[in-house]
Amino acid sequence: MSNSADGVETPDAPETMWEGRFITAKREGKWEYVSRSRGIGAAVIIAIDDGHILLVEQYRVPIGKNCIELPAGLIGDETAGEDPAVAAIRELEEETGYLAERMEDLGEYYSSPGMVSESFRLMKAHGLTKTGEGGGVEGEDITVHRVALDKVETFAASKRAAGCGIDVKMLLLLAGGFLD
Repeated sequence: MSNSADGVETPDAPETMWEGRFITAKREGKWEYVSRSRGIGAAVIIAIDDGHILLVEQYRVPIGKNCIELPAGLIGDETAGEDPAVAAIRELEEETGYLAERMEDLGEYYSSPGMVSESFRLMKAHGLTKTGEGGGVEGEDITVHRVALDKVETFAASKRAAGCGIDVKMLLLLAGGFLD
């Protein structure tokens, strides 16, 4: 903390310790944290097709193994100011092979606010049409899982037992409310 000219304590400006294409490591006082670079955000998508939730599985370098997740993608990584719904529709089709007629914005959330400043927009897909196999763009190697809603807990447990990581956002599927 610093003192302003009138003696009021104000937060220190964040110091950029390192910046890459997608993330920035910062220090602010005693806190060190990571943020997205260039104002990039993320959209996480709940996509339910005839009583089945669309999930993705892909290798995640930071945890060193495959992870089960809701479909998701970056907002504004190629076009500044991109609409979250437009990004979510694009990312859902790329990852899962399902096109949504529209996206409903369920709000902004933070996944690990003690370490990462990144937030994500939780989006709910409506009017799904299967257009392809999904799998992501080159190099993503995404496996699509279409899981019956009443089997999500069993599916997640079997994937965990097989050595997969389970993204914390999967808890949404077990807590209810967003799926109705």
